[in-house]
Amino acid sequence: MDPSFILEGDTPRLINEWQEAPAIWDAVRYAVDQRGEKGQFILTGSSTPKHKGILHSGAGRIATLKMRPLSLYKSGVSSGKISLQDMFSKQPSPVLTGEVSLHLLIEHIICGGWPENVGTDLNQAKLFPLHYIETMIADDINKLEGVIRDLNKIRLVLNSLARHESRTASNRAMQRDIKAYDGEDINEETIAEYLTLFERMFVLDNQKPFKTNVRLSLRVKQSEKRHFSDPSLACALLGATEESLLGDLETLGFLFKALCVRDLTIYAEANDAKVFHYQDYNDNEIDAVVEMRDGSWGAFEIKLGAIQIDDAAKNLLRIKASIEKDPKGKPPKVLCIICGLTNAAYARPDGVYVVPITALKN
Repeated sequence: MDPSFILEGDTPRLINEWQEAPAIWDAVRYAVDQRGEKGQFILTGSSTPKHKGILHSGAGRIATLKMRPLSLYKSGVSSGKISLQDMFSKQPSPVLTGEVSLHLLIEHIICGGWPENVGTDLNQAKLFPLHYIETMIADDINKLEGVIRDLNKIRLVLNSLARHESRTASNRAMQRDIKAYDGEDINEETIAEYLTLFERMFVLDNQKPFKTNVRLSLRVKQSEKRHFSDPSLACALLGATEESLLGDLETLGFLFKALCVRDLTIYAEANDAKVFHYQDYNDNEIDAVVEMRDGSWGAFEIKLGAIQIDDAAKNLLRIKASIEKDPKGKPPKVLCIICGLTNAAYARPDGVYVVPITALKN
């Protein structure tokens, strides 16, 4: 009834799940103006409300920060011997990074970057993303506008998203996928509505296409690459286990890409940079593009096994050469392969970096 009561007390004052009472936003904005001091309030929430009931955008008073799961470096799995920032400013020295087992990578894909799972037994840790999904479906999603939604259709869309993890898939493609796998009919409008809800609940963290004028004379695809905010959510929906992923290396490869993009996004944002993907209509594709604030960019291929490094390097060099031939082209400053199963970080003679994901940091 009177949000000002919530603002009283020692500062900085944390107000959790503020979106349950959106009037708090304007009350905070007014209090900030009246006090004229910084760092007064921290508003946290598990979803983004619609602007209904919010009178002011908060511009100039309230800054937003998207929180993400823990990276491998933050959770202590990555040694951090190679810095993303150093790749753009100087050539990192070659360094042995130690052996990495496939079992370790799979474990961290399944368990995810949840703080609650640090130091937890695998059998217990893998339950957290499953409970997260179930709680969201059964409770959280209906709180956004107080609308009761079809839980079966929510599951259908989530399961289709899990099958399309690390892929570009249109709403129509998902519609066909649901029909093929689940034998259910669902219209594109409903899929679009649920995708918007998932984004507002921070369940999705899609990889946007690289729109910078890398090569103006070549048309670039504008589809987003589908990602959950953490690969463990896709694993939970797919019912993936260590044994099933060892028997399905294609799915494991897509989930490994999701893990690397999650970490690369965290490291990039720490450097005020952004992560995209690149696809054009000449079948050129780059798994991840890191664009720095000054406009320089790096092309990153993501490969689970070391046996794929040579082919990945050829792809990066071919795309770079293609861009350099175009008079309007802006070639990448950095070429890098992020690998799972390699024991060293180094620069190849052709200038392509090879970096294990378990050695990378911001």
